[in-house]
Amino acid sequence: MYSYITGKIVGKSACGIVLENNGIGYDIGVSGNTLYDVDTGEIVKIYTYLYVREDEMSLYGFSREEEKKLFLRLIDISGIGPKMAMQILGGYDLKTLTVAIASGDVKTLCKIKGLGKKTAELIVLNLREVAAEDVAGADTVANGAVLDSDLADAVFALESLGIAKTDAVRAVSEAQKQVSGVENIIAYCLKRLA
Repeated sequence: MYSYITGKIVGKSACGIVLENNGIGYDIGVSGNTLYDVDTGEIVKIYTYLYVREDEMSLYGFSREEEKKLFLRLIDISGIGPKMAMQILGGYDLKTLTVAIASGDVKTLCKIKGLGKKTAELIVLNLREVAAEDVAGADTVANGAVLDSDLADAVFALESLGIAKTDAVRAVSEAQKQVSGVENIIAYCLKRLA
């Protein structure tokens, strides 16, 4: 019903904002990421989703379209409602969350408050391919596997040192822009992660 609302932030709480537009204050539930992106008094464009059930009508908002798209994908999964989807979106920044899903990193997803292993596995099962396409640069991750063998070796080495797969994939994808060769990539990542 509402694609987005542009207005002034007149109030913030732990899990929502009040957005004023033409004299109407919209009470909008937001994730921690969106809450961080906006400030009281600021004029913003919030992408919205109206959730309607026979006993509830709630408006959810997102500072970025990508976050709204992931929210819609999450609520399409059986057993995940809007509140759980917002909890998941608030668990990590959007890039980290997308990389975790694309790489099948259930362990990282389970660190999100209220998200159990079975639900995390369900998210990976349903969204892994789509998330892999969304990960910045299709050259870094495809269906959870790093394409370049040097990059795969570097990720494996970092994981064996106790670094989470999601963090390793992100660090290696950043490092490949600066250096080449497995040893150089690993050294670069270790300096950045230290």
